[in-house]
Amino acid sequence: MKTLHVESGMHLYGGALQVVFLLRGLQARGEQPVLACPEGSAIAGAVRALGVPVHEIAMGGDLDVGMVGRLRALIRAERPALVHLHSRRGSDLWGGLAARREGVPAVLSRRVDNPEPRWWVAAKYRLYAKVVAISDGIRRVLLAEGLSEQQVVCVHSAVDTDAYRPEPADRAWLRAEFGLADDEPVLAMAAQFIPRKGHRTLLAALPAVLAAQPRLRALLFGQGPELDAIRAQVAAAGWSERVLLPGFRRDLARILPCVDVLAHPAEMEGLGVALLQAAACGVPIVAGRAGGIPEIVRPGVNGELIEPGDAAALAGHLIRLLGDAALRRRYGAAGRRLVLDEFSVDAMVDGNRAVYAEVLAAAT
Repeated sequence: MKTLHVESGMHLYGGALQVVFLLRGLQARGEQPVLACPEGSAIAGAVRALGVPVHEIAMGGDLDVGMVGRLRALIRAERPALVHLHSRRGSDLWGGLAARREGVPAVLSRRVDNPEPRWWVAAKYRLYAKVVAISDGIRRVLLAEGLSEQQVVCVHSAVDTDAYRPEPADRAWLRAEFGLADDEPVLAMAAQFIPRKGHRTLLAALPAVLAAQPRLRALLFGQGPELDAIRAQVAAAGWSERVLLPGFRRDLARILPCVDVLAHPAEMEGLGVALLQAAACGVPIVAGRAGGIPEIVRPGVNGELIEPGDAAALAGHLIRLLGDAALRRRYGAAGRRLVLDEFSVDAMVDGNRAVYAEVLAAAT
């Protein structure tokens, strides 16, 4: 079966990585996936390396009405049985319209939990035979906005548990890479620098954490519009030696097994790929009780949850974990088991294939 997949992101972040996993899995199962993506996007090379056909086309975002015509032409050329739309930035709406006009059923993946106006939901989502929510938290948002139980299905995002694993943990490399001493515990956060990720909550918690763990080093990975403001706040607090901002890293699979705790005090989050990666690496997590995060972070099992913005609770959980190596090991082992059981790439691929089969059966 041939399926056309549309991903409009330029970078190989969490959502785009899920598309790579899906296309690889579909191809391994004898399917014929095809990718449409923006010109010059990072995903193009990653998918071509799999041997999957790639079409790089202009994708100008929400105002690019011409995307409808370009995608219609591609649908006519490729003649897929189904179109799977993986992102927003215009490709969800314009892709849905293109598929509708070409008489091909469309499936939409929803990766964020921020609500949309009900009138917009009623107008846009009729374009899709099914909506795949990557977490049950997102599914609940969509149901609350008026979508039917039959239209929305949850298929969890996945983590590559072969790449992200607890061992080998090359702590000597980590300490040399970031200039850390042997006796310095390591706290990490890996997220875009945007307000809803909760960096400011972490900074508000740091005075208490540093009082309890004065040798702590914090590594805040990522990039984004808030980065300069966070860097300035760190400098103003006198933490430039304690809090490092190394930017976006492609080697988190090597970094995460070496850190002691991951913090992710997000205020909104569809699911959280970095949380899956950390759990797969056996790292305990303290995160915000938002969106799909509670589906990954189970309090008292593999981490702890705080209410968004509660810096005191965040500090308390971090202090406890940083001071208890046995608890960190127990939480880390449970996190690894959790992702193996519930968030494997095979389960994600098979879940999407089941959606395709249901859509195509209904269309005949």
